[in-house]
Amino acid sequence: MSFVVIARYVTNPGKRDEVLDLLAPMVAASLAEPGCRRYGLHAGSDDGVVAIVEEYDTEADFTAHCESEHFKRIVLGQVVPLLAERVVTRCVPVAGADA
Repeated sequence: MSFVVIARYVTNPGKRDEVLDLLAPMVAASLAEPGCRRYGLHAGSDDGVVAIVEEYDTEADFTAHCESEHFKRIVLGQVVPLLAERVVTRCVPVAGADA
């Protein structure tokens, strides 16, 4: 069982590449955190969309990620001001649906 987070960002016009560049260091930094199984950065097929798919051992591991220095500095400090919309969906496993 794991805890999955899907973050969907819609950037301000012309800011997608800048957001992707800013988020690039988040991949290695996040994967080095205890409990982080996956941290995938994706450019959406729609212009201006960025998606992050994250997987953690527990919800507490994700909460710790949100308190990390790199999250606060990069995501909250640099990326969020470039966004028109930010939706973060926390997902828990559905019983019997594991593949």
